[in-house]
This record gives sequence, structure tokens and C-alpha cells, in this order.
Amino acid sequence: MKIFSTLYEMTMRWSRHPRAHWYLGGLSFAESSFFIIPPDVMLAPMSLAKPEKAWRYATLTTLMSVLGGVFGYFIGMYFFDLVEPLLHQLHLWEKFLLAKEKFAEYGFWFIFVAGFSPIPYKAFTIGAGVLSMALLPFVLASLIGRGARFFLVAGLMYWGGERMEQSLHKYVDRLGWLMVVAIVILYLVLR
Repeated sequence: MKIFSTLYEMTMRWSRHPRAHWYLGGLSFAESSFFIIPPDVMLAPMSLAKPEKAWRYATLTTLMSVLGGVFGYFIGMYFFDLVEPLLHQLHLWEKFLLAKEKFAEYGFWFIFVAGFSPIPYKAFTIGAGVLSMALLPFVLASLIGRGARFFLVAGLMYWGGERMEQSLHKYVDRLGWLMVVAIVILYLVLR
């Protein structure tokens, strides 16, 4: 079944659209606070389609992602009152206090790792606000973690060039199905 190669071809067409950078910026912002699709799905093909702009795209993705992360931070900070009674009701308040203590101690590293890894970054941006992490270390960790990730993606596409695009096109269905299997296994293990 060639679902992923069809999606790949469609994404490559979108990445060449004259307003693609606007879509990339919007997706980067949204993913950091409430949306589920990571910006890598646009950043990689855009960097392949126009390698001379790869670093500009990585910068845009990083900055918009961090701004979206700050938005997520404020969601957590200002809407926690809606969740707090539920934590008491479910007898999770003590666990919340422990998490808050750990976040105060290791928050910078939590945000850095979440920013670089495929872990849903939005959970940590909102969590940082809920747990009242200091804003400056939050922003710095986000810039470093998100920047490292997005510049790595753009760099791989830039240096891989047309050869990388041909390889991706050739193996995208296998990689896509491998990712689906990995997600299902991870879900079953964590459940």
C-alpha cells in the first residue's frame, strides 16, 4: 500500500508553494501548544525543495515553535485553575506537588530534551506553565532544543540534496509503515 509515497509527493508539492513559509510558521507555532503534527513534515521537504533556504526555514521553524511554546506555557499558567479541583478529586495532588518539585529542579533539561526529541513538546510547554517554571530558562531551553532539532533536520536535507530526496521517495512507504508499527508498539507497551 503506497499511502506514504502519495502523501510525500503531496507534501513536496505544498513545500514548493509560494506561501509555504507562512504555513510552516503557523504549523510550528500551533504544534508547540495545541496541534499534533510536527513541523518537520514541512521543514524537511521545504529544505529539500529549496536547499538554499534550508537555514532560513530552520530559523523560522525554531522561532515560531518557541513562540508557540510560550503560548502553551501561558495556557498552562492561566488555565490550571480548571484542572486543580480534578487533581484533588482524583487524589493526585501529592503527585502533582512532587512533579512540581522535580520540574523546579530539572525543568531546563526537561524542556531541552522535549524540544529536541519526538516527545510531544506541547505537553511540556503547558506543563512548564502549570508548574510555574521560570520563563527565561524555559525560553532558553526551548531555543536550544528546538533549534538543534530543526537545524539538524534542515542540515540533513541540505547536505543530502537531490540524492536524499530520491532515497526518501524510494523508501518513504517502508519508513512510514515502520513508524506506524513503532507507534502501535509504544502505545501497547505504555498502556
